[in-house]
Amino acid sequence: MYEKFVNLLVDELQIDRDEITMDAELSNDLGINSIELADLVMICEDKFGIEINDDDIRKFTTVADVVNYLETL
Repeated sequence: MYEKFVNLLVDELQIDRDEITMDAELSNDLGINSIELADLVMICEDKFGIEINDDDIRKFTTVADVVNYLETL
């Protein structure tokens, strides 16, 4: 799941692959703003056939938070 999510970040948000680690913070380290996060959530929902609850989105601080969430679905 990690590699799939990294590929989404690289392909959809043009984030440098070398900057992405499990501990990287979406906002502070990767520069993802709230609009880009909303887009990323919609892309994940479409790509993985899931629905992500708004309350859960607020818990997404690091790459690990998102990867762990996706792995539990």
